[in-house]
Amino acid sequence: MATHNRGQGAKYTKTRRPVKLLYSEKLIDKSAALKREIAIKKLSRQQKEGLLTANGISWK
Repeated sequence: MATHNRGQGAKYTKTRRPVKLLYSEKLIDKSAALKREIAIKKLSRQQKEGLLTANGISWK
């Protein structure tokens, strides 16, 4: 997080600061994590907001 907020992270986040982590999951290995990341990216905005709400996370 600190790297991204210093502007040294990925190109996408360099111009979209500050970055804030809202949600994370622990998975068994990197492969499972990458598959879950892809699955979450494919969700609609409404579905992503539902995921946050279901986990008791306030983002507004």
